[in-house]
Amino acid sequence: MPFSKSKLMEFPRDVIVGHGVIEEIAELCNRVNLEGIGLVVHDETTKRIAGEKVMDLLNKNYEIKEIVVEKATINEVGRVQRFAKKINADFLVAVGGGSVIDIAKLASFRCKVPFISVPTAASHDGIASPRASIKENGYSVSKEARSPLAILADTAIISKAPYRMLASGCADVISNLTAILDWQLAARLKGEYYSSFAAALAKTAAELLIENAKYIKPGIEEAVWIAVKSMIVSGVAMSVANSSRPASGAEHMFSHALDRIAPGKAMHGEQCGVGAIMMMYLHGGDWESIRNALREIGAPTTAKELGVSKRDIIKALMMAHKMRPERYTILGTDGITKEAAERLVKVTGVA
Repeated sequence: MPFSKSKLMEFPRDVIVGHGVIEEIAELCNRVNLEGIGLVVHDETTKRIAGEKVMDLLNKNYEIKEIVVEKATINEVGRVQRFAKKINADFLVAVGGGSVIDIAKLASFRCKVPFISVPTAASHDGIASPRASIKENGYSVSKEARSPLAILADTAIISKAPYRMLASGCADVISNLTAILDWQLAARLKGEYYSSFAAALAKTAAELLIENAKYIKPGIEEAVWIAVKSMIVSGVAMSVANSSRPASGAEHMFSHALDRIAPGKAMHGEQCGVGAIMMMYLHGGDWESIRNALREIGAPTTAKELGVSKRDIIKALMMAHKMRPERYTILGTDGITKEAAERLVKVTGVA
């Protein structure tokens, strides 16, 4: 039988990470051959932090418009999409945290134009991934989108964001370790496609953070340097897989379930980190090293630190398998019993 495989892998073309690199935004856009009308997408806060600066720098070479967004909802994506089409935008520049980047990412994908990612905070690995987390009908859903054409991460700017956001981003990447095990399990039991290259990248990103956990502290710009590089590598892993599989397994399904049970209590990455502790225990792996790294970084490891109850955690564990029934994980197709969930939270110290 003749060989007939084919696969699309879309990666960021240029990545600039470092102190004061915001000044290089116009040069970056020129280097990736952007022309015409640019639309800067930011929220009220990130406009003040970096958006206005980006517009000033780009106005010398491009016709620049702006749109101020709010929460990452499907309605906001539609509003940006309509405005981009109205002004005939040739490219988008997302200046902000995860929500702003996800809105611009999906809008650019739907408009079939490239976008540049300029994170002002690093709360999850979405700064480089081809997936967008958007609220639809009140619930967060992962949507197919596109990877940024380029990424510009100014560590001086990101280090001024609340440290909790960086710790959450680190927890999100560390949770790759259980996502990979779930993916391997699905490959063995369900014959699911598996990419060892994507898994190796995702694992490397997580292990880098665990090895450097003692250096990731508030007010240290080098902590941002280490964390952002791992988040970008994690995003690239998803591009290689053309799926969120290397970075999203049962721990993410637990997080989505918790979003429904106790919305707004904790950040996405924080919940995934706690989820990873428990899922690694179920896999029979070294869950203590995940817990210890999260503690060292300053991310939550217990229900109390997440701001939720033991009952919320148990309920989320029991309904997690229903969040993405097509995605096979350690939770199987029937999920976990109440008795097993109660034992799990006790043994791991989560609640």
